[in-house]
Amino acid sequence: MWYFPRGYGHSIQGIGREDCRFILVFDNGYFSEFGTFSISDWLGHMPPGVLQKTLGVPAQRFANFPKNEVYISKGAVPPPLPPAPTSGTSETADANVPTHRFRLLEQKPEEYSGGTNRLASQREFPISTTMTGAHMRIKPGGIREPHWHPNADEWQYYLGGRASMSVFGSHGRVRTEQFGAGDVGYVPQGYGHHIENTGTENLDVVVVFNNGTYESISLSAWLAANPPALLAANFAVSQDTFAGFPTGAVYIAR
Repeated sequence: MWYFPRGYGHSIQGIGREDCRFILVFDNGYFSEFGTFSISDWLGHMPPGVLQKTLGVPAQRFANFPKNEVYISKGAVPPPLPPAPTSGTSETADANVPTHRFRLLEQKPEEYSGGTNRLASQREFPISTTMTGAHMRIKPGGIREPHWHPNADEWQYYLGGRASMSVFGSHGRVRTEQFGAGDVGYVPQGYGHHIENTGTENLDVVVVFNNGTYESISLSAWLAANPPALLAANFAVSQDTFAGFPTGAVYIAR
């Protein structure tokens, strides 16, 4: 994964023999990728005389430049870059220049009975101050337990497998949807939700939050933090009902 702070100029070039496929996610739902501030669009609409004075070359030099945004072009494959930073970290050869890349899949995952999770928040990926990314794998029959995020909206892209997600918004507002490869899911900040693998293969999901600090409150942890007497009074059942409940967050169960 990579991260570019707001306002940073950048380009992405395919250098292999196959197509380069990636997912673009922004921390603002109102932003449009088609509103990109492009250098080709800018130069194409600048008076040649201004470019001549600014860049110190004859105005005729820009006669064949595109008059509109190029967006995606094709050129020669560039030479190899210097050795890359250490895999799976946010290290860089120059301590004064932050790296924009993080090798998420080379990170040791958090393992649970129902699957795994790899997380890259600002803590793991320091330059990513406004977004957190994750790759979650849920085993067949597994479930990302009911939870909510108090500080961020959640955006999901389903890479493979089949899933069911329910979203709860208080006052009886609940909706359940089915997801497959290529689908996108969204959960507003503070809404309760869970993701269940309903297929026979692993469920792989890319999850992105619009906050560099990751916060999650699990239903199991919430219940565990309350005295049994309080739970019994709230649900109008005996305290024994809660015997054997988890003592902390389950996260991904099976």
